[in-house]
Amino acid sequence: MHQFNKNQWALILGGSSGFGLATAKKLSQQGMSICVVHRDRRGAMDRIDVEFAEIKKNAPAFLAFNLDALSPEGRNTVIAGLKEAMLPAGRVRLLFHSIAFGNLKPIAPVKPSPTREQAIVKLCKSLGVDRSTFDKAVIQLAEEEVDEIAPFISSEYSEQFIDDEDMARTVYSMGTSLLSWTHDLFNHQMFAEDSRILAMTSEGNEVAWRGYAAVSAAKVALEALVRSIAAEFGPHGIRANAIQAGVTDTPALRAIPGSLKMKAAARQRNPFGRLTKPEDVAGFISLMCTDEAGWVNGTILRVDGGEHISG
Repeated sequence: MHQFNKNQWALILGGSSGFGLATAKKLSQQGMSICVVHRDRRGAMDRIDVEFAEIKKNAPAFLAFNLDALSPEGRNTVIAGLKEAMLPAGRVRLLFHSIAFGNLKPIAPVKPSPTREQAIVKLCKSLGVDRSTFDKAVIQLAEEEVDEIAPFISSEYSEQFIDDEDMARTVYSMGTSLLSWTHDLFNHQMFAEDSRILAMTSEGNEVAWRGYAAVSAAKVALEALVRSIAAEFGPHGIRANAIQAGVTDTPALRAIPGSLKMKAAARQRNPFGRLTKPEDVAGFISLMCTDEAGWVNGTILRVDGGEHISG
């Protein structure tokens, strides 16, 4: 297993769950120093502290900041604390953007499919059950990973539609905030001579899911920004790439309306018959941090077991 230098730091934005947490664990096991930025309520900290304690056992150095990574004040606090901790020889080898703070309101009202509704009514009548009993049974089977039930899963969507403020906030949070962090780290001369910027995109960059419009816009903006960072910061030794994971059962996914249906479809579609795991992505990020991956720059890298190309 590759071992990193203790003076190589990973700065992980969104590191208390999902991809960010798995990456912090993986890189700490390989000797990299870790700085996690997250924003969680006090009630979640018991779980998070257990996870961070595991990282501390392995990492040469560990910092955690529970604050708003999207505010200038938050960035300034993290940069000041990290700069102090990694002196004199430390540098940021990896900036990993895994912020999941977006609005999931739809952009138009739902127009029910009459044929689908009629089919469900007939099925309920044939089974001798009411609609609520039927829906509960479908959800239970979906949670038990009986994926063939997917066409019958109903999804709850917000009755409010997204507005300009929701859209702008989501695009910045999950997209263009990457440039704010890149600029600040660069201006404070904190990047290593050979450094990596990695950011999480999703299949929503080209597939329309109801309630996902703002996040889709953010991911497309993120990908464009990654290409620009790769081109303009490349001469300064910075490589930038986007990672498109397969459907992964994370807290961020569970917040998406229709996530049960998405998971069922992904398992049926994936050549390996399972969802992507955060650890799958963390392992790939570890590889991307090695010297051997230094010629990969400005692209979208799929880490999905072949899910995307399977229909």
